[in-house]
Amino acid sequence: MRYVFFFILFGWSTDLAHAQYTRKELRQLYRQKINTDSTFIYQLPYRPGKNIWIAQGYLGRFSHQNRFALDFKLRKGDTIYSARGGVVLRAKEDGKKGGMNKKYRSEGNNIIIQHSDNSRAGYWHLMYNGALVNVGDTVLQGQAIGLCGKTGYATAPHLHFLVWKSSNRNWQQVPAPFYTTKGIRYLKPWRWYKRGHPVKDAP
Repeated sequence: MRYVFFFILFGWSTDLAHAQYTRKELRQLYRQKINTDSTFIYQLPYRPGKNIWIAQGYLGRFSHQNRFALDFKLRKGDTIYSARGGVVLRAKEDGKKGGMNKKYRSEGNNIIIQHSDNSRAGYWHLMYNGALVNVGDTVLQGQAIGLCGKTGYATAPHLHFLVWKSSNRNWQQVPAPFYTTKGIRYLKPWRWYKRGHPVKDAP
């Protein structure tokens, strides 16, 4: 029943690339037996001191099959902060609708930020007029960039977050390590994580 509940609550999101790692490799990653090629530590995309639940994690069986995406259970109107600095490639905020129907996919408001190493981060399901940045803006890590909503293929407010990289023009999603109050972690589903103090900005 819990699986059905999560599926109905959070829905699916449209992503641009598939995951690079398998479930077996993901388990090894959580146990710190392997490392990714990420040389950057990301900051949790919400305000310091806030304790947030991961409603669905990497390769989740509800709607993240073959996707390295995270669903942060934020409330509507909560401020979203950049997990990493970069340049805004996309800032869609004209969508007004959301729900458990594929026809709402195009309504999903989102922000995409390009990083200095050619990776990108996507922030999905922003509220209508919920982008606080514009295309071409340079943002810093920890800067307020948007407001959480439930637009697109989703029925409850949350932030759908993912990172992807290009290798020979082949875009693949990758897991991202985050600073937490318990140290650097690859976030697991159904766990609570607190951002703690802001880290020094990096590109």
